[in-house]
Amino acid sequence: MRGRCFTPESFDFLVDLAANNNRDWFMENRQRYERTIRTPALNLISDIAADLAMISPHFLALPKKVGGSLLRIHRDVRFSRDKSPYKTNIGIQFRHEMGRDIHAPGFYLHIEKSECFIGAGIWRPDSATLGKIRDAIIEKSDAWIAARDNSAFRKQFAFEGDSLKNAPRGYARDHPLISDLKRKDFIAIAPIGDRRITSSDLPGELVGRFSQAAPIMRFLCRALELRF
Repeated sequence: MRGRCFTPESFDFLVDLAANNNRDWFMENRQRYERTIRTPALNLISDIAADLAMISPHFLALPKKVGGSLLRIHRDVRFSRDKSPYKTNIGIQFRHEMGRDIHAPGFYLHIEKSECFIGAGIWRPDSATLGKIRDAIIEKSDAWIAARDNSAFRKQFAFEGDSLKNAPRGYARDHPLISDLKRKDFIAIAPIGDRRITSSDLPGELVGRFSQAAPIMRFLCRALELRF
């Protein structure tokens, strides 16, 4: 199992890439990228596929070099002032089966030196999607509170992201759940240490965290009329 995992060399590559973020350096170190980043990432995706399906068969673990769960290392620089061509983190996203067609919840693993985390939820949904989630919080407030305050979830995860300063239009500013209704993102984050990333136990730990986030993911899916 050890040969399948991320190692300290994975972090070394990302640190070196941050200091040499240009195409010439990357092409010279392409085999290093394949060995320390892409191969262990694809192994991880493959290793958790069956267990992820036990949490929900509607989230995809696709161990493909292109178009799967491993996000591209190339940055989209078209609308950015920063023209650095490469990301200096590893992003692995386990999308909902409908995630390519609509804004949908997903599970996520972010690997970056001293800034690793596991995510679950939906980031920057469009206004229609956000409205459905807010309406579900009001209409099914007991289910929302049960998911949000689930003890296993709260032990590891905390909600992050942006919120409105005032109540969203059409919602009572004195609603008892107004702090949740103000959210623009419904993403929960669980930090994970660098040493855990390089452990052979990472697949099991990742599945465990995803399982703890399942109540929130189930609520979000139902709010958006998606299968969970």
